[in-house]
Amino acid sequence: MTSYTASVGGLATDVQLPKGQGRFPAVLIRTPYGRHSHRAELRGWARRGFAAVAQDVRGRYASPGEWRPYEGEAADGADTARWIRRQSWSDGRLVACGASYAAHCALALALEAAEDARPDAVIAAVPALGAADTAREPSGVERLWNRAGWWAAHGDRPDSDASALTNALATDPELLSHLPLIDLPGRLGRQLPSWRGLWHRRDRGGLMSRAAQGQMPLLAVGGHHDHFAEDTVELWRRWGGPSARLLMGPWGHGLVAAPGPDAQPEHRVRLGELYAEWARAALEGRLREGWAGALALGGSPLWVAPDAMGDAYVPRLRLLRGAAFTADPERPVSSAELAVPADDEADRCVLVTPPLPRPLDALGPAAVRLRATADTPSADWVARLVALSPEGQAERIGVGIVRRAEPPGTSAEFTIPLGRPARRLRAGTRLRLEIAGHHFPAHARNPHTGDDPITATRLIASRREVDRTGLELRLTVLRNRPTPINPVLEIPR
Repeated sequence: MTSYTASVGGLATDVQLPKGQGRFPAVLIRTPYGRHSHRAELRGWARRGFAAVAQDVRGRYASPGEWRPYEGEAADGADTARWIRRQSWSDGRLVACGASYAAHCALALALEAAEDARPDAVIAAVPALGAADTAREPSGVERLWNRAGWWAAHGDRPDSDASALTNALATDPELLSHLPLIDLPGRLGRQLPSWRGLWHRRDRGGLMSRAAQGQMPLLAVGGHHDHFAEDTVELWRRWGGPSARLLMGPWGHGLVAAPGPDAQPEHRVRLGELYAEWARAALEGRLREGWAGALALGGSPLWVAPDAMGDAYVPRLRLLRGAAFTADPERPVSSAELAVPADDEADRCVLVTPPLPRPLDALGPAAVRLRATADTPSADWVARLVALSPEGQAERIGVGIVRRAEPPGTSAEFTIPLGRPARRLRAGTRLRLEIAGHHFPAHARNPHTGDDPITATRLIASRREVDRTGLELRLTVLRNRPTPINPVLEIPR
């Protein structure tokens, strides 16, 4: 194999070519995380007959310029795509590939670049679609932990320090509790001008709104435990190209390198081989049209089709405590702890189902519908669904959070989506549902004053009441025992 480094529009670019002479289809990975970290991946693509290209995005590592996250990637990607197609080793066919921010780069090239620069196929894994999409939930609630960690590690610097937030928390465990949150860079001892700009961005859905204009095959890859899982599924559903495939496993943001507690040995898919098989089928026009794919059913060895038929399931809930509770931002419910404290002062509403009489395959949308009251003008409502095994182990199944603004004391009926669980629940499992006012530090604390949580300097407690007669947990469960499929065969089909 032949490898070399080039400057493409001034951007540092590594090229790995297959053995032998000839023209090859190409794979392009544009990344802010250091192109050298993709050397093994490039060699893997080259062994399978692809010319593989990795590039540092503008302002990162060896590429000069100013690092402006989520800006300008379509233009730089287009210049690189045209350069690839002019090379003597290129047969003109191009796959844009990437995970997380690199998936943003791939999708920006596919959906925003001029027609002559667009790729012929796209692989988007755990896609971080845009600045506003990553910073906030669809309801507008701020994703604090994830964004603080990312900006501390990568923001406004040419390289990365993955341990930046961890080290800062070791020095000051209350780092994320200090107000206002907009001043976090000063507490990190860093100049982060883009941190303030991030929270001014509310333009969610830019790339997603263009998904229907996709003109090439898509492979969307995600993890059920990834914070961008919903975006991955929605991207697949909205894609307008001739073929869209979805691969979702019981993984976190690191995919097979970050298996969840419900992962089985059968879920350790060799993604590199699968990507190459799909890419070759996509470039050769062998993929059948339409939407298909494979979903792992956590807690079992099964993979099933994403269109597996399901029915609504509404379990009976018994109130344990907290129909009236206090959401105190000075003592917020922890996003990291699943234990429910036995304090006298209730900080959440807790309900539980009877033990399941038989196994249940939850696969599809879940939500909580409730009628509730807050005595403050702004209130976040968190629903967390936890599975309690017969042995007493707790495992989070789904979390949702919405922001409401009603006149204090007004009873309102609303729904909290819980994502799309994909989990086999054993017989004897009980489901615990918690309704709370905070989910910290995963999400910023609502100060309850109506002020922006990122700039707020004052917190007040919020008294809540949940109407237990109007509360409903709704799951989607498979109608029959699922028909197993093999993702290695299904995805490239």
